[in-house]
Amino acid sequence: MAEMYGAFENLRKHKAVLHNAVALNSGIHLAAWSNKRDTITQHCDHHTLSLYIADGYESYHKTRAGWKNGGGPDRFCLMPKESESSWDIRDDLSFVHLYCTDDHLRTVGEQIWDKSPHALSLDESLFGDDAKITALYRHFILGCDWQQSANQLTLSTASTLLLTHLVQHYSNVQWALPTVTGGLSPYVLRNVLGFIEENLAQPLTLADLAVQASLSEYHFARMFRQSMQLAPHQYVMQRRMEKAKALVRSTRQPLTEIALACGFSSASHFSNRFRAATGLTPSQLRAASA
Repeated sequence: MAEMYGAFENLRKHKAVLHNAVALNSGIHLAAWSNKRDTITQHCDHHTLSLYIADGYESYHKTRAGWKNGGGPDRFCLMPKESESSWDIRDDLSFVHLYCTDDHLRTVGEQIWDKSPHALSLDESLFGDDAKITALYRHFILGCDWQQSANQLTLSTASTLLLTHLVQHYSNVQWALPTVTGGLSPYVLRNVLGFIEENLAQPLTLADLAVQASLSEYHFARMFRQSMQLAPHQYVMQRRMEKAKALVRSTRQPLTEIALACGFSSASHFSNRFRAATGLTPSQLRAASA
């Protein structure tokens, strides 16, 4: 639960409004907030990566020289563990937080670089501008419904990519990313694809798939793309849609049951994704097929 993260709990005690929250299988948490006319001081034992989604022009941070602002859409703030920051939110602000721990950063370091740093610290950054962070937040994280189990793979992929980016560019280690060449072996690829087919109803994560190949999430994702010309989350969604189309056309199974069988926890989310993929709702395709 997000209660383990002090920044989350502290915001709940103030005027901030929580709009959405999700706990990923890795233990990383995401939370979407808005706030206005509030003063907050944060001092936590974890890391917080914040992206301003809308407004934020009148968000002020306390410095030795006084209150300074620099916020606005797509500005990010990285508040490392044990850093203290005081904020004066004087007008509307909408933002998304990612909460993680040292253990999450160390895991990324071990999986991607095969190194376990004795000390890994992040650098504080306030009102920063980073196109990679913006793209990951807006395209992956804000672009999907957090409460849908079918989107766990997308969210887990995005969180891994964000932590990788932080370690590479905003930490004291700053290792170069390893080069990944070649795809998965035919045997491993066959096993991974079979595992996906058998578990389309489950909330698959990148870690689930990487385990099948005995690879780190980073190496698996890149080798899978080499083999399939699709990212893992794109391939899984494609297979869910293909299975759904086959069931809609060839069975009289209730649409709610089809949604669950294809990994969607609500009929409305299933219908929306189905229409985006095919141009028709499931009921329209069924009627046309009949």
